[in-house]
This record gives sequence, C-alpha cells and structure tokens, in this order.
Amino acid sequence: MDDRWRIIEILNRLSAEFQLWKYRSKNPFEVLVQTVLSQNTNWRNTKLAFDRLMQKFKKPEELAQADPKEIQRLIEPAGLHQMKSARLKQIAQIVCEKYGGDLRKVIRKPVEEARRELLALPGVGFKTADCVLLFAGGRDVLPIDTHIFRISERLGFTSAGDGYEEVRAKLEALVPSGRRGEAHILLIQHGRRYCRARAPLCGNCPIRDLCFYPSDEQKRHLPRFE
Repeated sequence: MDDRWRIIEILNRLSAEFQLWKYRSKNPFEVLVQTVLSQNTNWRNTKLAFDRLMQKFKKPEELAQADPKEIQRLIEPAGLHQMKSARLKQIAQIVCEKYGGDLRKVIRKPVEEARRELLALPGVGFKTADCVLLFAGGRDVLPIDTHIFRISERLGFTSAGDGYEEVRAKLEALVPSGRRGEAHILLIQHGRRYCRARAPLCGNCPIRDLCFYPSDEQKRHLPRFE
C-alpha cells in the first residue's frame, strides 16, 4: 500500500472523527507567546496563563518593560514560570528592538528565511517556529510534537531514531500541500484520544487497519482494508 495514499486515507478518517481548532489570534507575537507557554504543559493551563498575561501586557513593548516577577506570577499555571518569564521578556525586547514590535515583518519572508529568524529568538525551537508560521502566517508547514513523533513511527512513516527535521521532512513529503496544518491538528487529537504513549486504545482506533503498531494477534481480529 502506497504511503502517500495511506496518509490521505488516515487524514480523511480523522477529519470525520475530530474538529479542527485554531489559535484565537493570528497575531504572530501572541501565537509565539502562547506556544512558548505551551511547552511542557497541557492546553488548559496554557490558555489560563496566556489569558492572564495578555490581560495585563497586550503588546510586546509592555511585556519588554514588565517586572519579571509579575510575568512569573501571571504565567504560573503554565509551569516552569521562572524560565518562561525570562524567555518571554527577552523575546519581547528583541522583537521591539529588531522588528519595531511587529513580527509580521518576519513571517512575510520566504518560509525558510522566516524560520531561521524565529529560531534565533531565545527559547524558540523547531516546533514553536513552525507553529508561528502555520497559525499566524498561514504557511504550509507541519509542526511536529510528541504525539506526532509517536504516531508517525507507529504508522511506519518514520523511524525510531529520526529527529525533528527528519520527521517533518518525511511527513511533509507525504501529506498533500494545503493539508499539513490539518494533519498537525488531527494527529495531535488522535494522539490524545486513541494513540496514547501508554495503553493506546487500538481496539477503538478509527485507523487501526492502516497502522503497523497493533500486534499480529490484534491484527488477526481487525477488519481488512483493501
């Protein structure tokens, strides 16, 4: 079975199972702040910390001048608040000094150039940069998170030793243009509900017959997909 055809079928099934979500804001600085806050925490805590922070400091200029202890207090629900507060303040200062407080100047550049500039910001890794490009810039990229690492390997699209860039390149080569953002959202939701790191719910999985992960014994009792 061709991998490109298989991933299209996977996306079609998952799109019938889950709803697509969007960042509430398309402001690249706000998307960047929210993504930094989301590191090593869940979505509920991220949203709480982000809302508290944005109610007090709505612009990069305000955050750049804020008291670090006040930032820590506001974002505490997201965890790692001392480290994240320092990063956010540094990012805000650089955005103000280098881009006049407007990151739209960055995300309008060619994708790889914009990506390099975002990666140069403190605490911004591959996933964070790609999320900004996708959700604020509408660029056709596929950010990779822990769920997608796990699922892509179980599905046989990637290998155990692959790093972020290898996984991204392999999946972007398979997922049709225009569906990469959709793939990012659907695979994350699939990982949260069915394809869990521990005790995955293979028996209820909507794509179980397209997956290489279930044991041979499990597969014998699954319907065949031709």
